Amino acid sequence: MKRATALLTALTAVIMMCSCGNESGDTSSAEDVKQSAAGESAAESIPDEDQDPPVISCKAEDQNFEIYTSNTYLSTGNNGIVRIADEITYRAYIPVEEYGELEYCFYFSNSVDSTYNKGNPAYVGKEGGEYTISSAAVYDGGESPEDEVTGKTEITFGGETKKEVSPCETFWSDPVALNIPEGHYLVWEWTLTGRDIPCISMSDLSSSVSDKGGTGEFIYCSDIPLPVFIGAKRENVSNRVMAVGDSITQGCQTEFMKYEYWAAQIAKQLGDSSSFWNCGLGWARTSDLSSCNNWLGRSLNCDTAIVAFGTNDIISGEYNGDGGNSAQEIVDYLTVVLDQFKAAGVKNIILFNAPPQNYDEEHEAVRTEYNEMLRQTAEEYGAYYFDFASYLCDPETPAEAKYGGHPNGEAGKIVADAFMEQFGDMLK
Repeated sequence: MKRATALLTALTAVIMMCSCGNESGDTSSAEDVKQSAAGESAAESIPDEDQDPPVISCKAEDQNFEIYTSNTYLSTGNNGIVRIADEITYRAYIPVEEYGELEYCFYFSNSVDSTYNKGNPAYVGKEGGEYTISSAAVYDGGESPEDEVTGKTEITFGGETKKEVSPCETFWSDPVALNIPEGHYLVWEWTLTGRDIPCISMSDLSSSVSDKGGTGEFIYCSDIPLPVFIGAKRENVSNRVMAVGDSITQGCQTEFMKYEYWAAQIAKQLGDSSSFWNCGLGWARTSDLSSCNNWLGRSLNCDTAIVAFGTNDIISGEYNGDGGNSAQEIVDYLTVVLDQFKAAGVKNIILFNAPPQNYDEEHEAVRTEYNEMLRQTAEEYGAYYFDFASYLCDPETPAEAKYGGHPNGEAGKIVADAFMEQFGDMLK
């Protein structure tokens, strides 16, 4: 019953929340979905009462996701809101996976992907407000933020340097050629005016700054609006790897600009034939992803999906819920996500179990039960199971987070090495 409820919730979300469609505006309305479902029902025999309803895919279908693949292991997504911006210029330093001259294209979503803390001010599915892009550009950022940015390349949208963005709108930039030398950063910069602009909490993972006065003096800015996909045309990539999860996937509380969290260290070991798209967001829960908004919709454009949740589910539970989820509730939300990956034809699904967090007895019991259930769920879906937790504790004290609640760089290497030993041949 709980799974059926979760499925119904997700399908309702497809109709009611910000659409997962493409930037052209060709998105399905509630009536379109109803008519499609009615047409399918008329064309098929009536299913048995015990049969699950067909999965309505929320994949963000767009040819650009086939042409371009992620070119950074820095997390991209929206888990925050900038309340008011008045001609504020934002700048972020983005590490790239493949250097040299490449054609880039950037994707944007004007809605919030996941719930932050208790949901104030940002929660899953929250619509972004109207805002104006006055200008946007990319640069060669040199080897550190201390270097002068060079090679300014203007970004346009439909041939225009300025763009008015509507609530819930998704859109692409025009393609642009950019040459990032070995060891240099790509710098994204744009000037925005508006209200309730979705952003990412960078959590000191990279240099993110803003200029509020137009003086050219940039100061630290953790909450920064950015593209949700840094795409590049990478000719040798045959396996698009995507990792989705919470702050542990995002890499929070690891050393500034060291990119030593497990996701980044896996990305660095993959080689030229694979790309790595980090969709991890701080405070996120499985229930956020299962709502089938643009976060899940765009992330379905991958060949291999790594799914790593549990911590915030156990402690906080779904937005507007009554507290932490049970193991069964987390699995119920997860099955909605897995059904979507299957419907989208994702080739490989790898499930990470929930890591140790020095929980109290009650929450540790939930984590233990969830990890046991997750192994069975992986088998049922033909997914792979990665015992993430076992690399983050001592065998004698499995409940204790040996490397911290947000695993440090040492743990990142241990996990990445173990992951590549288990899955490296498949991914390369």
